[in-house]
Amino acid sequence: MDNPIQEILEKQLLTVAKAMEDKLDEEIASLEKPDEDDLEVLRERRLQQMKKMAEKRKRWMSHGHGEYTEIPSEKDFFAAVKASERVVCHFYRENWPCKVMDKHMGILAKQHIETRFVKIQAEKSPFLAERLKIVVLPTLALIKNTKVDDYVVGFNELGGKDDFSTEDLEERLARAQVIHYEGESSHKPKSTTQTKRSVRQSARSDSDSE
Repeated sequence: MDNPIQEILEKQLLTVAKAMEDKLDEEIASLEKPDEDDLEVLRERRLQQMKKMAEKRKRWMSHGHGEYTEIPSEKDFFAAVKASERVVCHFYRENWPCKVMDKHMGILAKQHIETRFVKIQAEKSPFLAERLKIVVLPTLALIKNTKVDDYVVGFNELGGKDDFSTEDLEERLARAQVIHYEGESSHKPKSTTQTKRSVRQSARSDSDSE
């Protein structure tokens, strides 16, 4: 049976290669009279870019990117945050709203392998829940460079109902710059209400209740 993650990786690599090819064509076109040395420099630059991208994606996959997985313990949470530059962590419990979030997280994990998508059961993670002031479930902690940079709390920012689309969540994550996204959201201003903090420190003073 074909490996779906491998298929996604290969598709994304082809997309990156095509984008680099188009950029190279533009650079060549911008040169009035490109000589062989100019063309060779551009080709070498493209090869190096593709090599770096392939290495980066290989490293991402080795750290669990491309799949939506559960973190079994608080200790594993810290290990995951250290290993990946960008992490979206779903604090959940066994209820319908969290299952809705699971569905969208699973889709986005496959589409955005540059980011690690995980979940952890809030009631079994009292230290993290207290430190990060996790009250409303589901809550997504958006983590960049080991710091919780933003939160998506419940469905309020996604239309307030459980029938929001995967694209709604994708755009919200893009605004927080925790995923790479070339859609409309990449042109929207980033929220100015974010407060960065280490996951080891007390996080937020939100007074929302479940």
